[in-house]
Amino acid sequence: MSARWSFLFTLAGLSMAGSACAGSPDGATLATQGNGRGAAPCAACHGADGGGQAANGYPRLAGLPAEYLSKQLNDFASGIRGNAVMQPVATALNADERETLTAYYASLQPPSAVPTTASSSAGSVLAGRGRWSQGLPACDQCHGPGGVGVGNSFPPLAAQPASYLANQLRAWQQGTRKNDPLELMRGVAAKLSVADIDTITAWYAAQSVAAQGAKP
Repeated sequence: MSARWSFLFTLAGLSMAGSACAGSPDGATLATQGNGRGAAPCAACHGADGGGQAANGYPRLAGLPAEYLSKQLNDFASGIRGNAVMQPVATALNADERETLTAYYASLQPPSAVPTTASSSAGSVLAGRGRWSQGLPACDQCHGPGGVGVGNSFPPLAAQPASYLANQLRAWQQGTRKNDPLELMRGVAAKLSVADIDTITAWYAAQSVAAQGAKP
C-alpha cells in the first residue's frame, strides 16, 4: 500500500510540474503576446524583429547580452532605472519570464544598420579617440571597436536607434538615469554638448554589429 501511494504521489507531482511548464510561455510568445497579467507584448514597441523603433526612440533588443537585458528589466522593476512605460511591464513579469525573454532577445540576430549622411567623420573621432583635451574618453574604450559591445556591462551601441541613444545620454546628463557601472556614463555625458550627442548617436546608429552568440 505504501509503495502504491508513493507511486500515485509521484505521478501527481509530475502532472503538476508538467502543467506548470505548459503554462509558462516561451520567449517568442511573451515577446509577441505578453503574459496576460499586465505585461504588454514587447514587439509593440521594440518591433517584431527586436530591432527597435527609431521614430519613437525605442531601442533594439535583438542581439544584446542576456545578462545586460536582465539587469535592465530588474532595474526597471525595482525603480533603480525609471521609465513610465517599462516599469509596469517589468513588474508584471516574474523572474522566470524575465529570464526567458532576455535569453530570447539575446538569441536574435540584430538588424542591419542603415548608413545615413549623418555618419560623419566627427562621430568616428569621438567614438574612436574621444576628446582628451576636455577629459572625454573614447566611447570605444568601453563599448568596443565600432560599438560592438564588451561583456555584460557595456552593451552594443552599433545599430541602436540614434533617438534612443540620445535620450539615454540626456538622461545621464540630467541625472534621471543612474544605473551605469561606477557612474561612468554620468561623467562622460556631462562632457558632451548638444552637437556632440547628435553627432555620436547618428554615427553609432549607422554602424553594423554582429552579436556574439546570436543565431543566424
